[in-house]
Amino acid sequence: MNAQVALITGAARGIGRGIAVALAERGWSVVINYRDSAEAAQVALRLVEEASGRGIIVQADIATAADRERLVAQTLEFFGRIDLLVNNAGMGPRQRVDTLEVSEASYDEVMATNLKGPFFLTQHVARVMRDSLQSVPHPKIVNIGSVSAFASSPNRAEYCISKAGLAMMTTLFADRLAEYGINVYEIRPGIIETDLTSKVKDKYDRLIAEGITPIRRWGQPDDVARAVVAIAQDLLPFSTGEVINVDGGFHLRKL
Repeated sequence: MNAQVALITGAARGIGRGIAVALAERGWSVVINYRDSAEAAQVALRLVEEASGRGIIVQADIATAADRERLVAQTLEFFGRIDLLVNNAGMGPRQRVDTLEVSEASYDEVMATNLKGPFFLTQHVARVMRDSLQSVPHPKIVNIGSVSAFASSPNRAEYCISKAGLAMMTTLFADRLAEYGINVYEIRPGIIETDLTSKVKDKYDRLIAEGITPIRRWGQPDDVARAVVAIAQDLLPFSTGEVINVDGGFHLRKL
């Protein structure tokens, strides 16, 4: 019961699942949050247990206030602590359309999941962490952002805006929570091979081959997970508000 506990949103598959398994391999207990994919969440839990970790599954839509409250309550009821919050859950627009055609409904849905939900979940968990410092020293918060925070994609404007907002959210919480010793980080993945990118695989295969990333391969969920592990293991104690690019060098400006 004294194992460190990570609450990972959107952990049923992809990057979130990779983070859960990587932490479990290092002795962490994990909360596998999911919205719709109950079967995938069970697979994630099995992989966590095969990695000799301990985990629970909590269904919750982080875009909904009541679900966020229940997610935190069930985590504390079962494990009694939160050492690490990983805001990983996210979605793209259901349909990619031109910026001039984005609907309010699509904008609201993406922003609620990608920015509003993480903001208020972090606010809630930060209060828990602040009040638990005697028993849970050095808690941390990690936001999984995207290169879309700065790279324009005019056919998914709402996604880009949400990730740009998440970057500022990282800055705000890092500034506010530093006095409590709660460090906050953003990990900014690039082209990562997941279910979400499978629909545009041919496009990204071509771009990678043409050199859009200096490291010419797809990123894997484990690449992102390794960055989370470094933070979780307190290897960056004098950094907060830091952006860690896991993008194969996409962010580099070249002539």
